[in-house]
Amino acid sequence: MRLVFCGTPEFAVRTLEAVLAAGHEIALVVTQPDRAAGRGLTLIAPPVKRLAVELGLPVVQPQKMRGNEELRARLEAIAPDAILVVAYGRMIPEWMLELPRFGCLNLHGSLLPKYRGAAPIQWAVANGETVTGVTTMRLDAGLDTGPMLLAHAVPIAPEETAEDVYRTLAPVGADLMVETLRKLERGEVDPVEQDHTQATLAPILTREDGRAGFSQRSAKEIWDRWRGFTPWPGAYTSFRGRRLLLLRMRLAEDATGLGPGELRASGTLRVGCAGGTELLLDEVQVEGKSRIGGAEFVTAFQVKSGERLG
Repeated sequence: MRLVFCGTPEFAVRTLEAVLAAGHEIALVVTQPDRAAGRGLTLIAPPVKRLAVELGLPVVQPQKMRGNEELRARLEAIAPDAILVVAYGRMIPEWMLELPRFGCLNLHGSLLPKYRGAAPIQWAVANGETVTGVTTMRLDAGLDTGPMLLAHAVPIAPEETAEDVYRTLAPVGADLMVETLRKLERGEVDPVEQDHTQATLAPILTREDGRAGFSQRSAKEIWDRWRGFTPWPGAYTSFRGRRLLLLRMRLAEDATGLGPGELRASGTLRVGCAGGTELLLDEVQVEGKSRIGGAEFVTAFQVKSGERLG
């Protein structure tokens, strides 16, 4: 097929590589603009752009999609069989949805209709799901509401973080997109409408999502959210009026009667959570200070049992 590829982060790189390896033509790569990063605010190209430049593929980085007549004219001249959209990060305008004969094909990082939205992998892990997956779908004007083409389920191990699941799903999704293209060419795919009554949302993450909330959440819920929100926004609370980052933690196998947010400092750093559950904090970081082990934190800050977090 003659294709246009829209994608931005590392997750999308594997699909671009797989589609090219399968013999398809990528007539144009569309990715987000370079972003300033680091203390020097150096412009950094997104991973998809770096691969496209390395392979000699034509690349555009539009500041906007809606009303972009230059981009529209270029895509109409290409007349792609399909437009692939993999973690591009922007809504696709209606004129673009209607352009290719096979439509705009999206690789979504969940088993739709669950976890529609910008952060499906993070929210699946944060909500304690034991199975997730990838789905190919034909985009429509809604938020991940189009008809599904193919899906592949993948288990989530108890210790895995969102980063781990990203690394697992990227190659699985790449293979699924190649299979989707092959079956579309052969007329072997029957699109299936989503059951919208079963839909759940995975909104873009905010810093507030990382707040531990010892009074509202059990140890397991906080642990799952930490796994889902690592590396950002992570998990945090406050200690003596300063932000405390919770960098590594594990579930306590026993309970010692701590109330929500209450600390027990006896060789380890233990905190109480909702429902009589408890967490062991293995590594923390006070705002403005270095990372430190939980036991070392107890000594360095002379933590007293009975003090509280949050």
